[in-house]
Amino acid sequence: MGNRLEGKVAIVTGASSGIGYATALLFAAEGAKVVVGARRAAELDRLVTEITAAGGRAVALAGDVRDESYAKALVDLAAHRFSRLDVAFNNAGTLGEAGASTGVSEEGFADTLAINLTGSFLGAKHQITQMLKNGGGSVIFTSTFVGYTSAFPGLAAYAASKSGLVGLTQALAQDAIEKAGLEVGDAREQESQAARGAVLQTSPPAGTAVSPSTRVDIVISSGPPAVETPDVVGQSYASARSMLEQVGLALGQVITDSLATGVPQTVISQTPAAGSRLATGSRVSLTIAP
Repeated sequence: MGNRLEGKVAIVTGASSGIGYATALLFAAEGAKVVVGARRAAELDRLVTEITAAGGRAVALAGDVRDESYAKALVDLAAHRFSRLDVAFNNAGTLGEAGASTGVSEEGFADTLAINLTGSFLGAKHQITQMLKNGGGSVIFTSTFVGYTSAFPGLAAYAASKSGLVGLTQALAQDAIEKAGLEVGDAREQESQAARGAVLQTSPPAGTAVSPSTRVDIVISSGPPAVETPDVVGQSYASARSMLEQVGLALGQVITDSLATGVPQTVISQTPAAGSRLATGSRVSLTIAP
């Protein structure tokens, strides 16, 4: 496809399916050597086979991101096999225990935070240490607007964990600036699809040679702008919900049309209609076939 990541080494967690799987394929297609991680070894092996067949290089290590020794092992594998680490995509995550906030168990809440937030922290902790040995790199997290600009009912643990990731991102960015002997300068907000508070860019940009105590200004996302409502008619209920979340919209009322025919749990109408411009966090109501 290209060579934008030629010579780079990347770690991708949550790589056994979905966003992580697709990202690992893209990184490899752009020239990166990839270390993929997830709990499901068979799916990781399939991913490595697919990357290798396309002419890329990849290695897999199965494990649990809640375990700090696993976070370190992924970094050690990258350094041992490919001699460096440039990019880390901490994508492993879970929706966690759903339900009314007052009904979520302590164990379910803690487990969601352990995977989504603590797992990302443990990964970054070891990834950054390795990246600094070769001059720096990029640490990426999968967050969301849920719990930061708005929330879905029944997802208290998920919202708390993803909101925490935004704060973790800001703290790591400022730590990195200060560790380089620089000062944190002005911070301004800019409209972006990124979650509110996420660091978008720095000035001077990364890689610029500057003297100690130079002030570094940062641009922070003010949250996603108004978005166009996707067309979810004909989609399954699960797919429709996912499509709405991806653009920053929430699921509103769900109506079952008992007179309709069609595939069970298929969306047959939506309000507002597809193409409507809505503020992020707005709700879209669906009518589904039984």
